Amino acid sequence: MKPISSNLASHIAGEVTTMATCWKLTRRDSVVLGFTSHDRDIVFDNITYASGIGFVPTSVASNSNLSVDNLEVDGMVDGTIITENDIRAGLYDFAQIEIFMVNYNDLTQGTLNLRTGWIGEVKYGKGKFIAEVRGLIQSMVQIVGELFSPSCRAKLGDLRCGLDIASYTFTGSITDVTDSQNFRDASRTEEGGYFTMGKITFTSGENAGLSMEVKEFDGGGIISLVFPMPYAIEVGDSYSIQVGCDKNFDTCINKFNNAVNFRGEPNIPGTDAILTTAGTC
Repeated sequence: MKPISSNLASHIAGEVTTMATCWKLTRRDSVVLGFTSHDRDIVFDNITYASGIGFVPTSVASNSNLSVDNLEVDGMVDGTIITENDIRAGLYDFAQIEIFMVNYNDLTQGTLNLRTGWIGEVKYGKGKFIAEVRGLIQSMVQIVGELFSPSCRAKLGDLRCGLDIASYTFTGSITDVTDSQNFRDASRTEEGGYFTMGKITFTSGENAGLSMEVKEFDGGGIISLVFPMPYAIEVGDSYSIQVGCDKNFDTCINKFNNAVNFRGEPNIPGTDAILTTAGTC
């Protein structure tokens, strides 16, 4: 049973209620946003919960068997409070969300808390978005463990890899721009493929602080990203870029001289060996 004030309980038990649902979003950059299903803005606890954004939640159900609750929130990309570029930039990834109800005619009655969790997968398009809400139970159903693999399971530069990632991180600035996914730094002298599958982080410009995986690095300094950056890239924008690793054993030997820390099993038989064996039976 959810704890609520006696006044709010009496109001809910009445024949007619004046309840509104509110959503409080706290992004990882500490920006706090509020939204409500009411037809007017609600100011509660010094936060303005905006109406008219079109937030619609799916049914909120609580179970006693520790199963993960399925909850999604639909909303409109209004271009002012919530923008497509901000969603693409990942500003709402893993944002904390609190869903509760209030009596909009008497906010002193307190709240009826419905759900607390984090934003998971976000889908957007055609002026709307659908955000998955992951509750507290989600962290209790994570699968812990690893599988044998011919590729390395370590992350480049982590404790298991052992490499000093700072030694493989370089800085530069953009000299030519094709679009928000393809650009060039004419000062880059590394060979083609050196930064492929690496990561670039912008340190100035509209994308400052945002990162993206490198899809391909041309020997002429041309950088292509896996996805476009959410904001426009301009000539002169500065960045830092990390070397790429395809997690293959040969790369670990020839590119990093780090075979001793390779966290994979490159000699285990793959599907080709299985099919060959099956064919001889």
